[in-house]
Amino acid sequence: MRIAILGTRGIPNQYGGFEQAAAHLSAGLVRLGHQVTVYNPSTHPYNGDEWQGARIIRCYAPPGAAGQFVYDLACTLDARKRNFDIWLILGYTSSSVWGWLYPKNTVLISNMDGLEWKRSKYSGPVRKFLRWAESLAVRYSRLLVADSLAIEVYLGEKYGVKARYIAYGAEVHNDVDESGLGELGLEKQDYFMVMARMEPENNIEMILQGYCMAHTKKKLLVIGNTGNAFGRKLRQRFGGMGSILFAGAVYDQPKLAALKKYCSLYFHGHSCGGTNPSLLEAMADSALVCAHDNPFNRSVLNADGLYFKTAADVAKAITASADREAAAIMIDHNLEKIREHYNWPSIVSAYEQLMRDGFNALHT
Repeated sequence: MRIAILGTRGIPNQYGGFEQAAAHLSAGLVRLGHQVTVYNPSTHPYNGDEWQGARIIRCYAPPGAAGQFVYDLACTLDARKRNFDIWLILGYTSSSVWGWLYPKNTVLISNMDGLEWKRSKYSGPVRKFLRWAESLAVRYSRLLVADSLAIEVYLGEKYGVKARYIAYGAEVHNDVDESGLGELGLEKQDYFMVMARMEPENNIEMILQGYCMAHTKKKLLVIGNTGNAFGRKLRQRFGGMGSILFAGAVYDQPKLAALKKYCSLYFHGHSCGGTNPSLLEAMADSALVCAHDNPFNRSVLNADGLYFKTAADVAKAITASADREAAAIMIDHNLEKIREHYNWPSIVSAYEQLMRDGFNALHT
């Protein structure tokens, strides 16, 4: 099949979960014998025309929030001319408004992500727009993907549609690069870690507050770009504490794997998404996880993690993380989940089957 992947900020991943998924899906589908094209914004640092067998097409992406709509329109207009069998659109926030331009003789598959309109960073009018954009994605797509069971249920109850549940995947890293610990002045099991985009709904401020309440001697490592307004606020409030290390964004996967593997506790504060890739990756990297208490995170971790809803809960989790025997059991259970269920080969296979089902339905 001729497959196009649209809606992301490009591959190789320099941003987040959808980009990580696009990288694994494109490479995996190429290995299965398909012709795969991934659309990249013109601002992406990778300049090659191909990546791991997938063709790269670059489209103009002006800066700013409005620029994302321009970029998605450019991708849509280009893809219309190329006679793809499948369009896989990852997300809908700025792409579904162009749904009326989607071709009728192509299988349109949309991954619906999480409940974007719940994100606290958005104003009331923007949240209203996102609800509308969500409904457009449902209307214009032939098939829908829900990356968590909770999202599958939501789409059924809200729109009366049957989405296909396909989670994200992760890789268990046997080889890690421990040099990152020394570069940051860290020692094994002597620090806690949080990694996320600096947005309020990721509960980073609550995690930092809880860490301060715990009065622990261990350090807290914060991974993520703090260049936005919220990130600058956090640095201003907590950056003067020598025990809180703001390390910025890190994309070196072997170093990240080591940082997660050797932290005493990994905080996952995401509260609005579905099955979040960074949670799966922390599990795959043998981290003991303390997650924000919501249906999305609980559906993945179940009893094999700690949870928080308040800063006081964060402080309690820090104390509980000292029980390394209990931690080892939870870590082993989570590694088993990754190997048995959240592995990329099975995720790629599930997407391929969905694409074949859609293709066959359209042409019979």
